Amino acid sequence: MKIDLTNTTSSKINAALMEARRASGSTAAGMVLTLVIVTDEGSAYDALKAANDASREHPMRTLAVIKRAGRSPRARAETRLDAEILVGSDAGSGETVVLRMHGELVSHAQSVVLPLLLPDAPTVVWWPENAPLHPAQDPLGALAQRRITDAVTAESPVGQLAQRAESYTPGDTDLAWTRITGWRSMLAAALDQRPSAITSAMVEGESYNPSVELLGLWLLNRLHVPVERVVTGGPGITAVHLRTKDGDITLDRPDGLMATLSMPGSPDRQVALKRRETSELIAEELRRLDPDDIYSTAVRTPVERLREHDDTAPAAAEQIAQAVEASVADPDGGPAEAEKKPAAKKAAGKRAATKDGA
Repeated sequence: MKIDLTNTTSSKINAALMEARRASGSTAAGMVLTLVIVTDEGSAYDALKAANDASREHPMRTLAVIKRAGRSPRARAETRLDAEILVGSDAGSGETVVLRMHGELVSHAQSVVLPLLLPDAPTVVWWPENAPLHPAQDPLGALAQRRITDAVTAESPVGQLAQRAESYTPGDTDLAWTRITGWRSMLAAALDQRPSAITSAMVEGESYNPSVELLGLWLLNRLHVPVERVVTGGPGITAVHLRTKDGDITLDRPDGLMATLSMPGSPDRQVALKRRETSELIAEELRRLDPDDIYSTAVRTPVERLREHDDTAPAAAEQIAQAVEASVADPDGGPAEAEKKPAAKKAAGKRAATKDGA
């Protein structure tokens, strides 16, 4: 069922939700939380689709806040609230309300959202893009027990980690951290199977991917060993190497789907480690509403503590070596040959002078 309300209010939206429940034969809400999505028109479809998929695991009321300040002075002066209500199969296993705010109402979104929150249920705020610098101090973020951002959508994803560390408040989390849950689980299980003293570690992954840095910082904090960060072509994280005296424990995923776990003294094993959809990431974050202390420790560790390594450097050095060898082998134009010719001329001149003086 879909209900459109133009130039409406929060009380009218609540009344429409109650009427929709009665029409569907269910007067009880039966939902466990409220998810507030702060987005724009460009990202609203993907964010709502992910939330609807996640609602099958967590029945919830989803409030999508779309701020439309207006481009012209006349549009900015007009204050209006339009709502689109989705219930039933159109909203997954919950209720969805799309709130389009116009004009000055954009600056007071919390006054519209507050009456629509489920009573006695936790609230989660998610910014798919353009998250505020301080989520907990944002008017909408202040209403929530849990605040979800996504550093990968920032202009400088890795630089965004420093901002997240500076503004961290218990209850904050980031989808860049959620994306490495499978990697952390696999590596922890590997060390449980073969307890070994780790001497160093290496994390390989594409550039501008904050998940690679967070995984390296997690290893740094948990293992207390040097961690090297290697830039590769991706996709995402491609490999992790844990060095021991007996050999490397390696988890290698070159294609973003299947990974190979290699341990000294054991045959290689194929494990499923595919890159997950946003709906799976949101569903995982909604399973826990308490502060994530491990994320707090990782994000607050400076990225500079990871040793950077560019795997293109050996290739460049090899090209230089080949160029030098080619120049030495070239009898006409090589630098080494050019140095030999003046020396030969000087020696011939000396022999000629000796002959003349004898």
